[in-house]
Amino acid sequence: MNISSLTVEQLKKKLSKGLSFQIGNFNICLTSSIPNVCIHIKHLYSEYEVLSDDVYIDFYIELCSPTLIRCYIRPQVVFSFDGYIAFKPLPLAQAGAMFEWGLNWCIANHSNQYLIIHAAVVELNGCAFVFPGAPGNGKSTLCAALVCNGWRLLSDEMTLVSIEDGLIYPVPRPTSLKNQSINIIKNYSKNAVFGEVVKDTAKGTIGHMRAPDNSVRCAHKPAQATKLIFPKYTQGAATELTALSKGKTVLRAAEQCFNYSALGSQGFETLCSLVGDVGCFEFSYSSLDEAVALFSGIAH
Repeated sequence: MNISSLTVEQLKKKLSKGLSFQIGNFNICLTSSIPNVCIHIKHLYSEYEVLSDDVYIDFYIELCSPTLIRCYIRPQVVFSFDGYIAFKPLPLAQAGAMFEWGLNWCIANHSNQYLIIHAAVVELNGCAFVFPGAPGNGKSTLCAALVCNGWRLLSDEMTLVSIEDGLIYPVPRPTSLKNQSINIIKNYSKNAVFGEVVKDTAKGTIGHMRAPDNSVRCAHKPAQATKLIFPKYTQGAATELTALSKGKTVLRAAEQCFNYSALGSQGFETLCSLVGDVGCFEFSYSSLDEAVALFSGIAH
C-alpha cells in the first residue's frame, strides 16, 4: 500500500500515531499533527510504500509545537529524532521543509555503511552521474532539469556510496530548489510538480519538486557511477565540460563528504575506488537545454 491510497483523514490519523514508510533503504516513522506536514507528505510522497507496524525503523522522527502557547502565538515547529531535539524551532510554515532538512541530518549522521557525498546523482541508460558541489553552484537545478527529461533520480542531496561494494544506493526524495531556481524549473518543465513554496527561510525561498514515480519505484536498485562532475552555473557561461585529474578530483570530492573523516581509511579507500572507476570533469553552464543535451549524449 502506498501513501496515495490513504485519504487525507486516514493520513492525518496515521501521522498522529506514527506513519511508517520507506525511502530507499531507510525506514522512517514520522509522527506529527501539524496540517502542513500532512499536506507535504500527501503531495510529495504519494508513491512511497506504507510499512506495517512490525518492521524495523531506522529513524523515528517527530514534528510538533515546542509548547502549547506556540500553537497560537507565533506558532513554531520542533524536529526531534528518537526524542532528541537537534535544531532550534522554526516558524510553523517551514514544517515541511524542516522534515526534509532534518531527514538529511539523520541520514548524514547515522549511515556510516556509506561514504556520503554532498552531491546530486542521476542515472540514464545504466550510467550514474554524480554532481558534487557547494550550495549555489547549480547542482540541484541541473539535477532537476535532467530528471524532468527522463533521467532517474537517485538523490538530489546525498550520494550514498557503499563501502562494501562501491555501488550508489538510491534515496529518491523531493528535489530542493532555492530562490530563482524554483521558477526556472517551473518554466522549464510543465511536468515538474512542486509542494508549497516557503519564503523567508534561512536559505531564502524554498520549493520542493516531487521525485518521479519511476524513480521511487526503482529505489531498491543500486547504480554504478560512471562520471563525477563538478558543475558551476555562471550567467552567460558557455557549456563546457573539462577533464579533471584523478588527484584533484579526490581532493575536491573529499571536501564534499559528510563522513569522510569518521570512516577513516575506509572513507579514503572508498573515495579513491569511486574516482578511479569514473570519468572526472568540471562543468560550466548557463543553458539547461545545452547541459541536458550534452549529458544525454554521453550517457552510454
